Amino acid sequence: MPVVPPKHNRRAPWQYDRAMDRRRNEIERLFRRLKGFRRIFSRFEKLDVMFVAFINFAMIGEGLR
Repeated sequence: MPVVPPKHNRRAPWQYDRAMDRRRNEIERLFRRLKGFRRIFSRFEKLDVMFVAFINFAMIGEGLR
């Protein structure tokens, strides 16, 4: 089942789930904001534990905004 809405000028538009589209959009925006943390997208941390810890730290920071 498609999640992305069709363009407004499409002749035969398909049905899509608006709630799923909103959730997909929220997740895409979250990844965009997480890419703003340089340590995450360039993977400075050598240990997986530290990498996951910084992702958790970034998520807490985003939650407090």
